[in-house]
Amino acid sequence: MLFRRATPTLFPALPPSSPTTTRRLDMLSSIFMTSFLFGASFAAQSSPTVVCVAGQCLEGYTNTTIGAVLSASGAATNILLLPGQYTSTSDPSLLHSLLTSSSASVSSSPGFDANLSLPLNLALQPGVAAYPQAKYSGDASFVQLPSTRLNSTSLSAGSLALSSNVWAAISTGSSKDRVIFWDSVPDVSQLPSSASGPSALLDIQSSACSPPCAGAGVCSASGQCVCPTGFNGTSCETCSPGFFGSSCQACPADCQKCDDGMTGTGRCLQPVIKNLPSTCNCENGVCGSNGQCTCNPGWTTASNGTACAKCADGFFLNSSGNCEVCSLGCTECADGSGECITCKSGFTQNANDRTQCFASQTTTSSGTTCSGATSGDCIICGAGKYTLNGNCVGTDGNGVCSGSTLVADNNKHECNTCPNSCTSCKFSSFTVASTIDQVQCTGCLPGFVLSGGKCIASCPTGTFLSPKDNVTCTTCDSSCGTCAGSSTFCLTCANNQLASNGSCVSSCPSNTFSSSGQCISCHPDCASCSGSSFNQCSSCPSDRPVLTNGRCLPTCSKGQFFDKTSSTCQSCDSSCSSCSGAGPSNCLACSSSSQVLRSGTCSSANCSGTSSTISGLGVCLSDLVVVPTTSGTAAPLPSITGIDTPTSSTTTTVRPPLAWWEILLMALGCAFIFVVVLMCWRRRARKRRAAATANFAAAKGIHRGNWRHRLARFGERLFGHKKSQRWMLPEHADDPNAIRLEEARGHSDGHYEKLRLAEREHHAAALSARRRASALRHEKDMDGILDAYEYTRAGSSRAPSPLPSLHSYDDDRHSHKASSRGSSSGSDRDRDHARGRKPVPVHDLTQESLYSQVTGQPRRAPEPRLPLRGRDAPPADVPHSRYSGSTTYSSWLLPDPPADRSGLGAGAGAPPTPAQEYARSVSQQGHRAGELGGQDAPQRGAYWLHPAHTGSSGGSRNPFLR
Repeated sequence: MLFRRATPTLFPALPPSSPTTTRRLDMLSSIFMTSFLFGASFAAQSSPTVVCVAGQCLEGYTNTTIGAVLSASGAATNILLLPGQYTSTSDPSLLHSLLTSSSASVSSSPGFDANLSLPLNLALQPGVAAYPQAKYSGDASFVQLPSTRLNSTSLSAGSLALSSNVWAAISTGSSKDRVIFWDSVPDVSQLPSSASGPSALLDIQSSACSPPCAGAGVCSASGQCVCPTGFNGTSCETCSPGFFGSSCQACPADCQKCDDGMTGTGRCLQPVIKNLPSTCNCENGVCGSNGQCTCNPGWTTASNGTACAKCADGFFLNSSGNCEVCSLGCTECADGSGECITCKSGFTQNANDRTQCFASQTTTSSGTTCSGATSGDCIICGAGKYTLNGNCVGTDGNGVCSGSTLVADNNKHECNTCPNSCTSCKFSSFTVASTIDQVQCTGCLPGFVLSGGKCIASCPTGTFLSPKDNVTCTTCDSSCGTCAGSSTFCLTCANNQLASNGSCVSSCPSNTFSSSGQCISCHPDCASCSGSSFNQCSSCPSDRPVLTNGRCLPTCSKGQFFDKTSSTCQSCDSSCSSCSGAGPSNCLACSSSSQVLRSGTCSSANCSGTSSTISGLGVCLSDLVVVPTTSGTAAPLPSITGIDTPTSSTTTTVRPPLAWWEILLMALGCAFIFVVVLMCWRRRARKRRAAATANFAAAKGIHRGNWRHRLARFGERLFGHKKSQRWMLPEHADDPNAIRLEEARGHSDGHYEKLRLAEREHHAAALSARRRASALRHEKDMDGILDAYEYTRAGSSRAPSPLPSLHSYDDDRHSHKASSRGSSSGSDRDRDHARGRKPVPVHDLTQESLYSQVTGQPRRAPEPRLPLRGRDAPPADVPHSRYSGSTTYSSWLLPDPPADRSGLGAGAGAPPTPAQEYARSVSQQGHRAGELGGQDAPQRGAYWLHPAHTGSSGGSRNPFLR
């Protein structure tokens, strides 16, 4: 239950005898007053209350009513929620349990609109809440942000609460100074002397509008200027069409156009025209109330259906656009000239004047010319009479024919029509000598004005439309150049004077400026100006004192105050959030949350239980709640659980099911992560492959991983290359003859071609050197192999191999030695010659490998070769092998060497084995076929053994199967 704080009784102070005594008395008085206030408050509040902000609750006695009361069925107590943000996890647990209770309800104080839906943003609506007592106590009165200019409202408050982004102009003190408040005031008695005693609320607006609104507009919480009726513009700076004056009043109801605008006078310049001919499809007539058009004499309906748009029979359209009567005796005449087209019966057209028709005439004693005895036979009426529809009629003193609106035409002796656009006319002084040109209009068709006896579209300069009939143009006074409404209300003046509010003056008064011979009023926001716009102010009125960029604004920005001495905005002291003057003693609110306002000065708050004040209120929670001490006489507070207990961290929160877009985002996130992992794995694999390739190249001596190779490959990818012009880096990077890619790119095309040719030659030379080196290594290996086998065949005591001995290999061996050793192997050549063998070409033994034949480059790895037997090894240590010299197929193809007739040699006269005989026969067949066929001869090294039948039936000639 909330109660108002009781007002304490003030005690008179004793006159001090010294400053020391004064300080002591003040201290004692403060202690006594505090004790008295506590006792009075405790007595006025019958039951304790729990007051909470997000994160803290306090149990005690309070009169504060700001915020909302939170209650729930079954709860131990109700809670007063102060303004702030509350969620389902707000501490303490008592607050959490009530906020999340299914039966919770909220009762808001004036100015607060709280719906219990979490998160709960408990904030004051745009406006000002005034509380009759300090610390936001008592029944509040709330003033909402208005949509129109606020009239001055009396204000009596002990504390003020302002919503965010809202400022209020308040009249304070006996001098009625205008003070701007930006923040809540928990105790108006703590305001500085320059702002003490607020008495009236002058204005309240939002600060969200940029640029600020003009004086008539009101800034809304959404940042838009709300314009009252009659105002227009983004800042409500002008009047809408049809409105005039500083308050944008509406023009007179019967006025179609007036002197409108902010600087207008509202004088009617063009009245509303009723019953225009166009409203009833009429041209030269008057629309009646029934919608029918009454045509002027001489007019009729045209063929297109427009009323009063064509001259009737007996009338013609003259040069001035009016229907004029035809001459006597003429029933139809031509427009423009008036020549008679058809004459009446008995009339003859005048040959000299084709506008007239003649007939036989008889003149009576009265002077009437007629063609018969009846009144309908009149041709020319007598004196004072005029023909009208075949009859002779008289006129009045104004020359108007009797019974009509036509006037007498002395030239035609007929009643003729009024001038164009006239509804009625007359002669100012009618005589028999008056001509039709002297006729003056007395009435005009709607939409025309009467000036000088004629109906025209508008009044000429120097005249004004009389407000009496809104038809007649009246001459202005001689002092006026132009006027409106009356002859003396001058819009412009003669004799180089200036028109000011209808009068002619020699100089413009204050709050006006001179323009085109007129004194025009300044914009209502300005006190003086150089133009009519709201941003052309030279000085400002008291309710909008701040002059900024030609505009008069009602207030400085927050953190500034208006200095009347310099008429400028000055910054507040750093300790002040807003202020009413300079220095730290004129603060209206404090900038630090750890300070509170005391007598216009920001002092340390010393809040209990926390180090900061309540946001937006400028007061400690402990200052709003009185907690009785245990040593007092008051009854102890009831024990309520959960006031100091934080919300359990293990509280399970039931989460709503995921929405479709959340699931989609999760799926996209997983896909993205998978793609990133896959790309990283591929990148790692590429790096590993590149490292393996680099290791292989380094082991083989390819040197493709050095910086020159990478630079060359980068250049090829960047600029492209042709296969025939691809750069080949040298094998050895340290070769002084190597062509550098960087140098080649910097030369011209001709030099580039020379470098390319030089590189090719160098590469060919390197390749040839590699081939020669490979051939020498091969020859050396073959020498070792052949020598070893030669030694075995010549000096071994073992029996020959059971496999056929290919003696032709001896030729290859000796020819190879001859080609590789030159003259030093003359004994070998002699032995070959003695045996009758032909030398075998070197390339038959040193053929290139398959890799060299395909790529055109020598092998970079050693040639595969058989294990060698040492030349000096004893024959007994050499084991028999299938790959001995006797198994070489070439040794089978040639006959054995001739027997040593001298009897020397261990193997002399040994007969050939059956295998040797078979191989020799096949070889001889191949040689004969080569000599005869050429192309079909079997190649050396081909598999020349022919298949043979095996088994018992056919028998086999193959000695290896025996």
